[in-house]
Amino acid sequence: MVTENWVCARFPLDLASPVSQTDLPAFLLLQNVGLNTTLLEEDKEIYDLIQKEKWRQYSCLELIASENFTSQAVMEANGSALTNKYSEGLPGARYYGGNEWVDEVENLCRKRALEAFRLNPEKWGVNVQPYSGSTANFSALTALLSPHDRLMGLDLPSGGHLTHGYATAKKKVSSSAIYFESFPYQVDMQTGVLDYDKLEQSAALYRPKLIICGASAYAREWDYARLRKIADAHGAYLMADIAHISGLVAAQEAADPFAHCDIVTTTTHKTLRGPRAGLIFFQRAPKGEKNSDLEEKVNFAVFPSNQGGPHNNTIAGIAVALKQAASPEFRQYAKQVKLNASALAEALKSKGYKIVTDGTDNHLVLWDLRPNKLTGSKMEKICDYLNITVNKNAVHGDSSALVPGGCRLGAPALTSRGFKEKDFVQVAEFLHRAAQLALSIQANTGKMIKDFIVALEASDEVKSLRKEVETFARSFPMPGFDPASVPEDCRIH
Repeated sequence: MVTENWVCARFPLDLASPVSQTDLPAFLLLQNVGLNTTLLEEDKEIYDLIQKEKWRQYSCLELIASENFTSQAVMEANGSALTNKYSEGLPGARYYGGNEWVDEVENLCRKRALEAFRLNPEKWGVNVQPYSGSTANFSALTALLSPHDRLMGLDLPSGGHLTHGYATAKKKVSSSAIYFESFPYQVDMQTGVLDYDKLEQSAALYRPKLIICGASAYAREWDYARLRKIADAHGAYLMADIAHISGLVAAQEAADPFAHCDIVTTTTHKTLRGPRAGLIFFQRAPKGEKNSDLEEKVNFAVFPSNQGGPHNNTIAGIAVALKQAASPEFRQYAKQVKLNASALAEALKSKGYKIVTDGTDNHLVLWDLRPNKLTGSKMEKICDYLNITVNKNAVHGDSSALVPGGCRLGAPALTSRGFKEKDFVQVAEFLHRAAQLALSIQANTGKMIKDFIVALEASDEVKSLRKEVETFARSFPMPGFDPASVPEDCRIH
């Protein structure tokens, strides 16, 4: 076996004298240009930053509802040699040669996607190439609509997503609002629950060509049958964006959108626990029947309309995650996610906090901090200092998305680390103490967040609580990598 030591002994280099590149064996040429060196050897700055991020994840209470910790197997596939290959087009119809194994990877991913959601391949197809949930959504809109066609999606302050047609009174924010005409529907301003009656009335006036159901901050179940009825009354398509709940849908822990929708989109990294990407599922039908052209339209919208070559390494990672999602262990995980989210909501309610919709049916909790005279921005900031990650989030009735009245909390990531209900009760206790600290600091600093941050940095109470949080977080295992492998000088304290 030829090794580096053998080559160096056989071909010793006199570094004091210039050596022609043609005099070097290929092995050493690769070494010299950094093609066969480790990340640590080639770029210690990036290596150290990655190690610090690994330690942050391990030491942190990760409560962002759209994040999760994927498996080592998914990471291996995502970091594989598949990243080298261009493969524009679909399996069997590529614009480049050398795709025989890439075709098998993508076909396997498509097969597993249908199996994970129990879909009949004669009635459903899937495109696994979108780079993200946002690109998946825009490709779906491109397939279904012409410029200036009308769509209706859940308003951002009501828990919807930017890609569902979000616009303010002054600006069209999302491309879905720029290229199409958007009329949002909302939740009931008192209960925070979807107002289906008002949605139906608005649709009767607006007559959309597409209704989008799905959200990024809505804790309750969806009535897909009711939405199908509303869409059919106006000959509209019904599209579900299940980016947040797709893992729950796969595990049959959430209602099934496929029974009622024409198209279903999702990300792959939230409750589905895969790499960061998107999927578009579309109905199949015999020629001449409704939706018989969706497959062609969706595939063309993805490529060449909106994307170039797919990321084959990511598709391989999705395939691994979908295999895992079909397992009994994943179904138990999804059940635990819901139990944990509910435990977190109830624990916060027991401390007197307001939870939007008074609870949750899924993986997330929307915490309304307005009754406590605290903004979501300040709560997010103090949690950052405490090694708890949450995200500020608009709450129905907010006048500005820049100064949101709440925080979104999620259970998927910590559930992947083995947290159970009692552990989320402790998480709620940390959040309660954080909120009380924030109120105390705010009482001395006023409304300006820059003054609030200065006080945070100087607070001994904040530093003390952070140590408690880190000790608690590090008592749980970490999926995907071994925290003991992180070098001591990258362990941020």
